[in-house]
Amino acid sequence: MAAHLKKRVYEEFSKVSQFIHSFAKKLRLTKPSKSAALHIDLCKATSPTDALQYLLHFARKPVEAESVEGVVRILLEHYYKESDNSVRLKIASLLGLLSKTQGFAPDCIVDDAINTLNNEKSHQVLAQLLGTLLIIGTQLPDKIAVIQRLIDVACKHLSSTYFGVRNKCLQLLGCLGTVDKPLSKETDAGPGAQTSHVRDVQSVISDYFQDQDPRVRTAAIKAMLQLHERGMKIQQTIYNQACKLLSDDYEQVRSAAVQMVWVLSQLYPESIVPIPSSNEEIRLVDDSFGKICHMVSDGSWVVRVQAAKLLGSMHQVSPHFLEQTLDKKLMSDLRRKRTAHERAKELYASGEFSSGRRWADDAPKEKVDTSGVNLIDSGACGAFVHGLEDEMYEVRISAVEALCSLAQSSPSFAEKCLDFLVDMFNDEIEEVRLQSIHVLRQISTHITLREDQLDTVLAVLEDSSRDIREALHELLCYTNVSTKDCIQLALLELLKNLTKYPTDRNSVWNPILISVDIHVSVEMLVLLTWVCSDIAVLVLVFNAAKSCPTMPALFSDHTFRHYAYLRDSLSHLVPHLRLPGRKQTASSGLEVSGVGSGSLESAQNFLQDSLIRVSALQNLETPGAQDLLEFTIRDLLRLGELQTELAGSADFCATYLHCQLLLTKALQEKLWTMAVPLYLKQNAKVSTAARQILDETYKLEFLYSGLETQQIATIHNVRLQAKALQLILMARSKRGVDRVLGVCEKFLQDVESFQRLFMTELPHFQDSFVEKLLELMPRLTACKPLDLVKILQTTLRQSRFIHLKLPEQIHRASATIIEPTGESDNPLKFTSGLVVALDIDATLEHVQDPQTTVKVQVLYPDGQSHIIHPKPGDFRTPGPGRVRLITQVYLSHSAWTEACQVEVRLLLAYSSSSSKPSASKPAWNESMDGLPTSESCIEGTIHLSKPVKVFIMPKPARR
Repeated sequence: MAAHLKKRVYEEFSKVSQFIHSFAKKLRLTKPSKSAALHIDLCKATSPTDALQYLLHFARKPVEAESVEGVVRILLEHYYKESDNSVRLKIASLLGLLSKTQGFAPDCIVDDAINTLNNEKSHQVLAQLLGTLLIIGTQLPDKIAVIQRLIDVACKHLSSTYFGVRNKCLQLLGCLGTVDKPLSKETDAGPGAQTSHVRDVQSVISDYFQDQDPRVRTAAIKAMLQLHERGMKIQQTIYNQACKLLSDDYEQVRSAAVQMVWVLSQLYPESIVPIPSSNEEIRLVDDSFGKICHMVSDGSWVVRVQAAKLLGSMHQVSPHFLEQTLDKKLMSDLRRKRTAHERAKELYASGEFSSGRRWADDAPKEKVDTSGVNLIDSGACGAFVHGLEDEMYEVRISAVEALCSLAQSSPSFAEKCLDFLVDMFNDEIEEVRLQSIHVLRQISTHITLREDQLDTVLAVLEDSSRDIREALHELLCYTNVSTKDCIQLALLELLKNLTKYPTDRNSVWNPILISVDIHVSVEMLVLLTWVCSDIAVLVLVFNAAKSCPTMPALFSDHTFRHYAYLRDSLSHLVPHLRLPGRKQTASSGLEVSGVGSGSLESAQNFLQDSLIRVSALQNLETPGAQDLLEFTIRDLLRLGELQTELAGSADFCATYLHCQLLLTKALQEKLWTMAVPLYLKQNAKVSTAARQILDETYKLEFLYSGLETQQIATIHNVRLQAKALQLILMARSKRGVDRVLGVCEKFLQDVESFQRLFMTELPHFQDSFVEKLLELMPRLTACKPLDLVKILQTTLRQSRFIHLKLPEQIHRASATIIEPTGESDNPLKFTSGLVVALDIDATLEHVQDPQTTVKVQVLYPDGQSHIIHPKPGDFRTPGPGRVRLITQVYLSHSAWTEACQVEVRLLLAYSSSSSKPSASKPAWNESMDGLPTSESCIEGTIHLSKPVKVFIMPKPARR
């Protein structure tokens, strides 16, 4: 009787709750008007200071889109009444900020904003009002009439005597002006007075290249660049004006002019331009290259950095001009001297020869204007030499990077700049040395090191910086050397490096393997045998056998057996060998899948065939379907081990199929036909499966990079299935009845979020779980929680298996802890209550944003777990897709009776909100700009590396 009464009370309470909920939706709370509140505050102001304080206070509060127009009217009304310039300036600023409010169309206030310009006398306020008009124009790109009015206003005020007004007008022309539409006669203006002919926006802007104020000249160049960024083609006639500005007295003007010259060189590379003070002509890209080379010697280091960076992107320059950047020699003291052949031809034509009686009778007669010296004379001569010897390390780094970019597209230039790059290995700044090593690595396919150059390179192995040494180890893996003696020298220096810095053994290993591909002496192999272990010697021998076909014939039977084992266990170190009399089978470890382009193609075909085979399954509950899934998962995991290029794709597919297998088995359990009391005994198995599926989906989303929107949507579909399974399990348990209402609401919010985020991908989810939920959404939001659970259970069993479509490339994030190794039996001893520092050295592969996502976890024997956030400076980037973490973690604990092990591992923190579009803050609210943003809430962590065990021994404190 009590149970029946309790049920009736619960049902009545549910009806009342639904009534209140539906009634609340019909109610709309009336918020106080923002415009009325602002009007009251401004009326209360007794002085300009009070009004300014009210406006500042108002700027910190949000304004809804529907209230913006009323607020603007109040501000304009007070603007016309206010006589203080500072208050009017703040009102003009607020008008611009309010125009950026999301959901508000500012075309309704254009007329009022333009009218405020008519009677404004303050130059500062006028400039701010023009800035407001610029904001309004950028918010209304499709309103052609409004844009034209704003352009006319800008042209009208270009004749202002205040530089700030002219700057804003030029900025407005650059952001809103169009090249194809001429300006009207009435609004066209030049630097002095208005003209009566029709001109285009580029000619108007270019008139201000010669403005008396350098800030206006800079604004004019930037306005022209803004036209270019908007996709409008700049006229070639601008080139001569931009070149003259390269010699401007002001740094900002020269910096903008360098950018303009570079843009024109990319637009008109093959155009012919005359050489000043000469009858010769030259390609525009070559001429601009010389002028930018000349700016590498500019008095401002900012301009020098910019010029050096831009040189690296000028790949269309002629080779002989490019090579001249490495030669400091000038030509005949700024005189253009004819060749001996030309002089002899002229004398022969005149019938005279030099008698030697007249001093320097064959000297050059043509005097060259020093202000018009072309790149052939001084511009490109030694430009990179000057850049590499610059006093500012930023310039030297930019010059090194520019050399790298140009050398990658020109093998001959790469050979010529090799000496200069090798010399940079001795730079006093570590960052320059490191960048020089990286650059040499990138152009290694085009260069061959001589023995003297190799000596300079190997001397860097003595560097105290670990990053420098490891970068050099990687460079030696890919660099060609000229002689066999260079190989011997490199091996000896690497072994010395290993003796001096034992912690470098992991990075030293690869160059040693590469080195033995060329035959080394017997003494060298004996030395390597003494240094390395037996397995290491076999690895060296097998690598040497790759380039020496006669070696495998000398192997004994046990060597073949060792090769089969090492090829299987260390496939990334042991190459594929064609062994005589041995069958190339996968079972013996001699598979061909690890090498060659053909093997990669066959592995890709195998991966696609596996997915096609699985995609033929319409219902995973059919006999044999689950066995096929299990076999496919096993094959994909094995494929990832053998073919490292496809490891990410294979593991991703295997994990996804494993989720589908777990879900299918969970839905086939007998518990769904059992009564609830009997069901509780079977709950743990399915609950564990649901939790595992949920964890796997987070791994799929955050552990793999290169995913497209369709794959992420597929993962979210599986996650919704796992959450639905958890919801069903909760509802069927006695303890979950009270909590099921809140979980149902959260689940429906997740479904709506899916629809909002992946609207464009819904056509790919026909007959899927999420599509059926979206069709039933009106019914789900109106039904009771227990009815919703029944619908979810039915929908789960009727949903179709979504087939996975792979993108071109998927990479799996991974980490390997190099130090500590976990092999030492000597415990780290420290006094309890104090700390001991543990050095962590790890490599990260394909981890996105490691500075915020990678954490270090320390797990103590008593179950305590500490998570440490490494500093941003602890992360280094030795190569693309690779990150090095070198940090320290501090361990502390109470006293122990004996040494025990702690586990250290790396974690990848994630938050599901980080993959969703974040809600942007109101555009008008700038009060919080400049403040540090708080770290996003971490939803969970994923194991990124295998744990390493370290012995520690906290000792009791002495008394």
